[in-house]
This record gives sequence, C-alpha cells and structure tokens, in this order.
Amino acid sequence: MSLDENSWFTEVYPEAGAALSLRTEEKLHEERSAYQKIEVYRTAGFGNLLVLDGFVMLTARDNFIYHEMMTHPALFCHPRPESVLIVGGGDCGCLQEVLKHESVVRVDQAELDERVTRVSERFFPDLCASNDDHRANLHFVDGIRWVEDAAPDSYDVIIVDSTDPIGQAARLFQAPFYGACRRALGDTGVLIVQSESPLLHLDLIKSIRWEMAAAGFQHLKTVNFPQCTYPSGWWSATMAGKSIGLESFRETDASTRRFATRYYNASIHGAALAEPEFMRAALEVRT
Repeated sequence: MSLDENSWFTEVYPEAGAALSLRTEEKLHEERSAYQKIEVYRTAGFGNLLVLDGFVMLTARDNFIYHEMMTHPALFCHPRPESVLIVGGGDCGCLQEVLKHESVVRVDQAELDERVTRVSERFFPDLCASNDDHRANLHFVDGIRWVEDAAPDSYDVIIVDSTDPIGQAARLFQAPFYGACRRALGDTGVLIVQSESPLLHLDLIKSIRWEMAAAGFQHLKTVNFPQCTYPSGWWSATMAGKSIGLESFRETDASTRRFATRYYNASIHGAALAEPEFMRAALEVRT
C-alpha cells in the first residue's frame, strides 16, 4: 500500500505485477485495533474506502456486488433458510442482505474485531442500517471457535466473509474448519465462502474445493462476479451443499423476491454458476 503526494491510494498485487489506485480527497480515520490497522479514506469517485492492514476491503460505490453475491445465491439454494451464521463480516454488509429474507428468524455474526464494526457504523451507515434488527446477534469472538462450539444442526446457511488466507485467517480455508461448519449445518445446509479471483487465485479456489470435499461436502459450486476494486476485478464465492445440489435454486422465489437488490437477480444467479473453460478441468473434485 502507498499514498503518494498526489493523494492516490495504491494497493499493489505483486503476484500479478499489477496494482489498483484510487484518488483520495481526505483520510477520514486511522487507528490500530488489537488485531489490525484500520483506515478510512474519502475517494474522488468511489465514496468512502475501508482499508485493513493496507488492503482494500470495500468502497461505498461497489460493495453491493460482493455483499449480494456472498449471500443471496446460498440463501436461495436453501429450501427455507431460517438460521444463518456469518463468520467475519464486520462491515455488516452481508448481515444487511441476509436480513432482507423474510424466512430468516436469526442471524449470528461472529466477528473477531469489534472496531471494524464500530468504524463501519460511523463511516458506512448504509451498510449497518439493520444492525439493530431484533433478529441480528453481533458476537465479537473468534469465528472458528464459535463454529467449533456450535451445536449440531444449528444453522441453515453459514457465510464466511473473511479476509485473505493470511496468518490465522488461513484456518478458515482448511478442512477442519469446513468439517466444523458441516457439523453445525442442518441436513439441507449450505456453506459459502469468499474464494478470491479465478484469474489470479485459481489454485486457492481448487484448494478450497478439495478441502471442502475432504470435510465431507459432496456438492460444490463456485459463483463468479465482477468486483472492480479487488485484484483483477473478477471475484468469486464457493458454495458447498451438505446434502443438496447447488445447480438449481428457488428461481421463482428469486424472481419474485419482495426486496430490492442492485446486482443480484435470478438470471445473474444462473449465469454466475457458469464456469469458463480454463476453470472446469482445474476445479474438478473427486468426492
């Protein structure tokens, strides 16, 4: 990360020989929590920008794509999601999308760093507008421990809205954690995790699917979507079904949903399941 004399915030992607730059107008906030450095900038074209340890987490302009695709595909794959767990997700964007589903009666969010949520409440109030919903339960704890301690069949959907697999976060991408998620899910449960860029991180996506299969998940699908402020501008989320296939979803319900989205719809859901040719062979998993 760098901020040059012309007020350009730049995140460098060394593995790709590339970088993303956003012109900033003002640094609005900086602090070091017990876990990471948190910064917020006002940008010229993308609204407020949240940065954790030098990495772009979200901007006000394009975060809706990520949050909608991390939630609605999994929720519409489940026959009737009532109980949902979000691991991470401190900015509360996923929480807000989950709570749009009328069938949902309880959402637990297990986020390690409370300061990310409090900073988001201040600088991204639109994302946190549903934090006081009576169905929402914010827990500032270790998400891995929360899943491990969960009773069997506790959740219908588990959403892992995590940072990159660096340091302790690497455990969120491994079979023991996925096994704990499988145990915590009901029979028709669905797990979805952010799985980075198919263009730059295909080996990681392949590893995620192998680890999910090793944990006992037999139904796997990776959904693709654009995310212009993340590396390569192309992002993904990988779903695992405990006992149900993920090729189909409640298409009629998605088409007639009674809440607003800006990116997700039934056609997008179906299209996002398509895999480019270079992904197909690489992502085959024997189960």
